[in-house]
Amino acid sequence: MKNVLTIAGSDCSGGAGIQADLKTFAAHGVYGMSVITAVTAQNTQGVFAVEDMSRDVIAKQIEAIFDDIQVDGVKIGMVSQVQTIEVIAEQLRHYSPKIIVLDPVMVSKSGYHLLNKLAEATLIKELLPLAMIVTPNIPEAEVMTNRSISTLKQMEEAAKAIYQMGAKNVLLKGGHLELEATDILYDGREFSYFSAPRIATKNTHGTGCTLSSAITSNLALGYTLNQAVVEAKEYITIAIQHSLKIGKGVGPTHHFYTLYKKAGLIK
Repeated sequence: MKNVLTIAGSDCSGGAGIQADLKTFAAHGVYGMSVITAVTAQNTQGVFAVEDMSRDVIAKQIEAIFDDIQVDGVKIGMVSQVQTIEVIAEQLRHYSPKIIVLDPVMVSKSGYHLLNKLAEATLIKELLPLAMIVTPNIPEAEVMTNRSISTLKQMEEAAKAIYQMGAKNVLLKGGHLELEATDILYDGREFSYFSAPRIATKNTHGTGCTLSSAITSNLALGYTLNQAVVEAKEYITIAIQHSLKIGKGVGPTHHFYTLYKKAGLIK
């Protein structure tokens, strides 16, 4: 079994963050581990408070994992403080895992800004060059490039700009466009396009966390980057199609729908 680590914040409602990552790892048949960078008070209606872990506790968590267990892939999610970003980068440079997927979580769906400007710049400087692939959505790409994005052509230009910042591969997610949900993958030479029909549901809490964790799992399992994205896109599409009507706001996706279906738990 492959061992995959998520470095991210905790979502007490279970739809995003560490909880979504671990569910996704389990659904892909890899062993999930976690380093918690922050504890959030959030639910389907928004993020209401964030308590960041200290630099030392984050460092000790990473050391505890890498000093004992083979790590086949790392997904990085919510890292909201400069010192958090710096210690993660320091530790990952030391342990040098081959597979690092960076999901640059900057703004929650409810509009809660999770990073200040200095932290945004530090993330780009310290973590972007370490990642095999970075997976921003359109609002995150707009923050990173300081430009407006509303068309596929503008997505391509933004992906090129993020690549020039030091990213090895850029998957820019198009879920925020009004038309078909098309993601684009840029490797510095060419674009690949991944489209899926738009699903009529408001329940999309944790989709970014889930997609990046699925990509990490697939890479750890030996898929090529392109195939890892294809499989992850299919997984998240099914999870959204069968999303859960939980809470009063934006509900979570169904991380285990396919497994439950095979097990006869869903008719």
